[in-house]
Amino acid sequence: MKYLGIDPEKIKIGSFDFTCCEGCQLQLANKEDTLVDFLNLLEVVNFREISSYRGEDYDIALIEGAISRQDEVERLKRIREQAKVLVALGTCACFGGVNQIKNKFEIEDVVREVYGDDPVETLPVRKISDVVKVDLEIPGCPVSKEEVEKIVVDLVTGAEINFPKYPVCVECRRKVNTCVFDLGLLCLGPITRAGCGAVCTSGKTACIGCRGPAEEANYEEFRQVLKEHGFTPREARERIDFYGGLPEMVIDES
Repeated sequence: MKYLGIDPEKIKIGSFDFTCCEGCQLQLANKEDTLVDFLNLLEVVNFREISSYRGEDYDIALIEGAISRQDEVERLKRIREQAKVLVALGTCACFGGVNQIKNKFEIEDVVREVYGDDPVETLPVRKISDVVKVDLEIPGCPVSKEEVEKIVVDLVTGAEINFPKYPVCVECRRKVNTCVFDLGLLCLGPITRAGCGAVCTSGKTACIGCRGPAEEANYEEFRQVLKEHGFTPREARERIDFYGGLPEMVIDES
């Protein structure tokens, strides 16, 4: 049985970074007691945080980061040509992430503000699927290593890959957490896709939507909750725009 054209056997994997912090790749390399077993499923042929070897015969390409330069566009296309399966890894790759905030300003102004008299080549930030075909997207800032591990195992074994449709609030309630709205925080948990284990809200920190929209999100109810807790549309919009992964129509500031 094949999944996306790959036989369920030890597969060759490459991991590549673009405009990012490499935190998602670090999650995979930092697997503590499960790292050895995880790597035994794979043949790592290109992953600079794990090995100095640089091969080009990978089956799966994990892509971390957004695209913000022309040389990145060309490099990504070469990787796409080689890979049988291309995975957008993390929020930057899936949605543009924090980097996409600069798209709200004139690029020339951004370069001048950041680099002064030493300008650099840069372009508006794009997510990976804006440039090449993406077979799978695994969001998160950083990604959940448990989730990535399970997905890689599913790829190797040919199992079906499923993502939660419900929002983070479901996971939060399962943990019997105090709602952070009741702690005075603006939380995007009601509209953000679950799968993270409600890690932020369990630590009394508001969800900021790094996993993108939940399929079963109730936007009307979310707007009502914001109103009941005294948050303005502008405050909500600033939070929603942070990662660029949530629908713009969630909040109407008119």
